[in-house]
Amino acid sequence: MATAAPRAKEFTFAWEGRDRSGKTVRGEMRAVGESLVRSSLRRQGVMVTRVQRQRAGRGKRITDKDITLFTRQLATMLRSGVPMLQSFDIVAKGSTNASVTKLFTDIRNDVETGSSLSAAFRKYPLYFDSLYCNLVSAGEQAGILDDLLDRLASYKEKMQAIRGKIKSALFYPSAVMLVAVIVVTVIMLFVVPSFKQVFESFGAGLPAPTQMVIAMSDAFVEYWYIIFGIIGGAVYFLMQALRRSPAVQIAFDRLLLKLPILGEILRKATIARWLRTLSTMFAAGVPLVEALDSVGGASGNYVYLTATKKIQQEVSAGTSLTIAMQNANVFPNMVLQMSAIGEEAGSLDSMLSKAADIYEREVDDAVASLSSLLEPLIMAVLGVLIGGLVIAMYLPIFKLGQVV
Repeated sequence: MATAAPRAKEFTFAWEGRDRSGKTVRGEMRAVGESLVRSSLRRQGVMVTRVQRQRAGRGKRITDKDITLFTRQLATMLRSGVPMLQSFDIVAKGSTNASVTKLFTDIRNDVETGSSLSAAFRKYPLYFDSLYCNLVSAGEQAGILDDLLDRLASYKEKMQAIRGKIKSALFYPSAVMLVAVIVVTVIMLFVVPSFKQVFESFGAGLPAPTQMVIAMSDAFVEYWYIIFGIIGGAVYFLMQALRRSPAVQIAFDRLLLKLPILGEILRKATIARWLRTLSTMFAAGVPLVEALDSVGGASGNYVYLTATKKIQQEVSAGTSLTIAMQNANVFPNMVLQMSAIGEEAGSLDSMLSKAADIYEREVDDAVASLSSLLEPLIMAVLGVLIGGLVIAMYLPIFKLGQVV
């Protein structure tokens, strides 16, 4: 069986020359060698004066924020009448991240050689998921690529806003708990042993709380590497299980949704993402059954991914979307009612978008009040933990003062 020939490695060349009017022009081009750069430029009517191979810079990681910015820029330039290839050149050269520049240059070259934009994006699933590629493909087929890219940019911006707000809400309690762990570790490793030496010179019995803290400190000092090893190993195996085991993922996602306070915020954020994704794809003309392929994964929760697959099967069999969503038993009545109204009025995308707006506002309000709700709880936990250790250490001193 014949095998495909390996693709020749390409390099980036900076070039300079004069166009037909004698004006100096310069730019960059990816090619296998310098001779190909010169011949390509000659075909474009450029008299080449200099070609220099660029050193490969090690760029930073490409983030979802980079893709969102690119989508917004590309939509704006296409809507302004800038040709697609020139738009890619502008975006690629405007980035300070070498990895971003290389990615968009490679996509531009694929488009220049005749590939559709959606097909070029599908070569990079790490950065462009099925939702992104399906919407771009729908825009190309309908001749409204600029409009679809604009919708896609707005969608990604809203999703980033929701994720950012949840992360910012979790940052404060996470930082406080991390500081608490560090403080307790320092107390157990260094402070308590110092007190222990002082207490041994008393020659008297110690209170039960003090004895318990000293015993914990002794175990911590002697077996700290085992304790941290067990914790690190547990975290590692949990992450591996979440990555590879669907059963563990479902159980973990169910647990997250049942957490007090935070669980309700995560549920609303998941529903908002689900509704926004389906609304965006349906408004773009993607068939409902096909749109549901991307919706479950975009929700970010395995429980809703499983429910979406069940909904897709029922819709494929002829069940209405609202009934299928009701059977999944993961959506509140308000969402079901708005979906039913949208199906009856023939404006499903609009009603789903309005429902998404409602839940996004609820997430905003919940995140805004989360810090005020968690702050007294965290302070109480830290007070009991740190204060209990301090009191246990000072009890013998208090008793000694009473004796004297």
